Amino acid sequence: MADPYPTVTQCAVVAAALKVLLFPAYLLTSDSKSTDFEVHRNWLAITHSLPLKQWYYETTSEWTLDYPPFFAYLEYGLSQVAAYVDPAMLDVERLGYDSWATVFFQRTTVVVAELVLCTALIAFVRSTPVIQRQSAHAAALSIMLSPGLLIIDHIHFQYNGFLYGILIWSLVLLRDESTMLMGAILFAALLCMKHIYLYLAPAYFVYLLRTYCLGKKSIFHIRLGNTVKLGLAVMTVFALAFGPFANLGQLDQLRHRLFPFSRGLCHAYWAPNIWAMYSFTDRVLLQGKIDFLLRGSLAKRIAVAPILNFKINDSALQSVTRGLVGDSTFAVLPEITPKTTFVLTLFFQCICLVKLFFQTSWDTFIGALTLCGYASFLFGWHVHEKAILLVIIPFSLLALKDRRYLGAFRPLAVAGHVSLFPLLFTAAEFPVKTTYTIAWLILFLLVFDRLAPA
Repeated sequence: MADPYPTVTQCAVVAAALKVLLFPAYLLTSDSKSTDFEVHRNWLAITHSLPLKQWYYETTSEWTLDYPPFFAYLEYGLSQVAAYVDPAMLDVERLGYDSWATVFFQRTTVVVAELVLCTALIAFVRSTPVIQRQSAHAAALSIMLSPGLLIIDHIHFQYNGFLYGILIWSLVLLRDESTMLMGAILFAALLCMKHIYLYLAPAYFVYLLRTYCLGKKSIFHIRLGNTVKLGLAVMTVFALAFGPFANLGQLDQLRHRLFPFSRGLCHAYWAPNIWAMYSFTDRVLLQGKIDFLLRGSLAKRIAVAPILNFKINDSALQSVTRGLVGDSTFAVLPEITPKTTFVLTLFFQCICLVKLFFQTSWDTFIGALTLCGYASFLFGWHVHEKAILLVIIPFSLLALKDRRYLGAFRPLAVAGHVSLFPLLFTAAEFPVKTTYTIAWLILFLLVFDRLAPA
């Protein structure tokens, strides 16, 4: 059967051309240069200039290496090519270095790395039953042309397209029992590249346990061979990633770098989750004003908290809303600890995991994966606004299952993508982010509406 038109590859080529056209914009306005661009340049410098034992200790820049080892190895590989483009970008002391060659090289690596996403989406479409292939194709195009990936990866700066490509490849491999082991290996490798995907691990665990490790007819029948193979495969991946650092006695240092709980409950740009509402409520109770009449026409304005006799934490008067990393003290409401966020996240994840265990299918797995990402976004510790892609991208694979799913996907797609707008805050970036996002929403929500079965 011929691929529908336009193909994923054709859309990827057009998207890549648009992204290349955006390269010069980074140099035109100095105030639009993203911190993540410098973060990754610094990681290139660290992995190229310093021995392995210093990678997770280097602190010349405030943007220290805080991704798992496989991503550090990737940066090392890219740095070998960067040395031929502009060796100066690999100097740890050259903070904020952004020559044209550096911009061109780093942004080109993001575009090229998205080939992984393109091939994964093609595999997803081809692995879908023929009767559902048109819907799968539309979902694949929506991801390939995602405004979220354009904003985060190609105007801001990250490698999410590459990483979500690995995730989707893993999901495709998990559709068939004969390739499940490889799918698990890919996900383990993904965890060793960016640990935010740990939030999705419970869904993987339950699905693999039920479909690969336990019997199909009885959950009390353990398929020992599969269980051993899966355990050895996953442990091998983690050994390859963390083994060199374990040998150096640096696992505790990696733990502190990968899980910096001191950064605070809320990110500098609030993700639109439960803790943003909690923080906002704290501000209202502290600083919100109410009008009331006193002695006829005389109006006074007073703080809400004193009226209700709330005890105010004076040390938090300048906290939360200043956008500082690690600054998340509450003035009126109780403090939130990492343990609290973990318990809440796990509790809400368990609701969908129970269904996955007893009604196991690939579609149920994708649904549980989406809800695990959603629970982590709503209740996790120090959630970035960019983490909404953990919800939108997996859900895209399932959005056209029927109109109920599409009904839930619509507001998520609108609110989720708009919530990324604060990443791009200059006047020059405003027309790009708004025009592209609105065009994407109109096009794909209309197409989805026509394709979704009743």
